[in-house]
Amino acid sequence: MKASRPAEPSETLDQGVYEAIFNGVMHGRLKPGTRLQEASLCEQFGVSRTVVRQALRRLSEVQIVDIVANKGAAVATPSPKETRDVFAARRAIEGAIVREAARRIEHGDVERLKQRLRAEHDALHEQDHPRWVALAGGFHLALAELSGNAVLQRMLTELMTRCSLIVALYEAPGEASCEHDEHARLVELLSLRDGNAAADEMERHLLALEARLQLPA
Repeated sequence: MKASRPAEPSETLDQGVYEAIFNGVMHGRLKPGTRLQEASLCEQFGVSRTVVRQALRRLSEVQIVDIVANKGAAVATPSPKETRDVFAARRAIEGAIVREAARRIEHGDVERLKQRLRAEHDALHEQDHPRWVALAGGFHLALAELSGNAVLQRMLTELMTRCSLIVALYEAPGEASCEHDEHARLVELLSLRDGNAAADEMERHLLALEARLQLPA
């Protein structure tokens, strides 16, 4: 008689649900306040309610999803205070990221960053806003990867996903969430391996990004 295959742990089963919602938020497909119906998610992913609830609980722990008793789960809607806290955290983390990236960067890395800048430029001039937003966010994550620090990279990925919600809520009409010229200055400073100047430029960039949002007083 064949031994039955052990049941797959729920931690593995819920990862697909977790990643689908996480990536949907990151890429703007799931907007703030979107209801996340357990029954629909069970049907979509072919998993039990227990697995779906575990994924939603994990997403709530990183503040991507809000869970309200007797109402269920929805994509989070960051408050103005939470928005300011996220940007304060990004300034601290991304300053460290670019200092480390400047120390480690090589010629090939600079060329790849310049290719990203060209793609940003094309999306901007083609008025392809969704592509521009994805590329602008990807630029920051690429810098985190260059730092070689997996912990900082993971932290920034979570913050960038929350920033996708923030931009969806508070971006002023006609404004770009990131400015192409600011990214170009960062690449120039990184190519010079000037970590302190790159950190100062990143601080200015993130302050300017926050200032472009339409946050209530």
